[in-house]
Amino acid sequence: MTSQSKKRDVVLVVDDTPETLSMLNDTLEQAGATVLVALEGQQALTIASNITPDIILMDALMPNMDGFETCKRLKAIGKLEHVPVIFMTGLSDSDSIVKGFDAGGVDYITKPVNGIELVARMQTHLNNARLTLSARSALDNAGQFLFATNNLGELKWGTPQAHQLFSRAGLDEAWLIDSLPQLIRKLLSPHFNKDKGINVSEGTQPLRVDYLGQTHSDEVLLQIVDMKKPQESEILKESLAITGREAEVLLWVARGKANREIATILSMSPRTVNKHLEQLFRKLNVENRTGAAIIALKHLSN
Repeated sequence: MTSQSKKRDVVLVVDDTPETLSMLNDTLEQAGATVLVALEGQQALTIASNITPDIILMDALMPNMDGFETCKRLKAIGKLEHVPVIFMTGLSDSDSIVKGFDAGGVDYITKPVNGIELVARMQTHLNNARLTLSARSALDNAGQFLFATNNLGELKWGTPQAHQLFSRAGLDEAWLIDSLPQLIRKLLSPHFNKDKGINVSEGTQPLRVDYLGQTHSDEVLLQIVDMKKPQESEILKESLAITGREAEVLLWVARGKANREIATILSMSPRTVNKHLEQLFRKLNVENRTGAAIIALKHLSN
């Protein structure tokens, strides 16, 4: 899983069966991981609140608090929201599998656990989680006015810039809790034209919320737009005669992001990013992304 020169992955194993714990501990240590052990749900919550694991292996059936409820409570802790949880159980019926995913799990492995398969699946989910965090960090550091809600319109996270813009417009915490969900539910309704965004009527300055895409089954990515200030992607779109989506891709290329990161940030496939880049190279008469980035930066610095 990791080499000795790299940071060891921290794996929290939550299981009340000594045999399973022993097997998993040996397997994970051989794979180069640091193993934390919890024998029941409340203990898992205490450990994870103090030491943030990279990934959690969760037994579904445990006394007092089962794995499904434990997972829900873990996901309610902000810093653990994006930590992947893999369920382990002898249950293989569809209802139990669905219950695991509904609770916030990313995978489901039936017992007895195959150590080689488990390590392979863990590595996949660890890579995905790190890519998500990398994209989130990129958003936070790039001055993007982005935020995400669940399907009910309740705020899940926002970049510092988005929170600052809400604050400058006089939209306080109470508005984010009470009024924002109503606005987002209207934007997400089947009969509303999402492409046009939705205006925010409250506040001290004109704002618009744009729909960017569904990043997860219960996460919607949105952008808050200051109507008084021209957006960088709009500047590129108008000055270079390219499409809005091409302008967004070009903006992230200019900020040094790789295709896979751009795909995650813009909720599209890496293949679609490549297609947009092919069109951009042709329209801008350049041979590579470096040439495209130089042109973009010249227009943004004017």
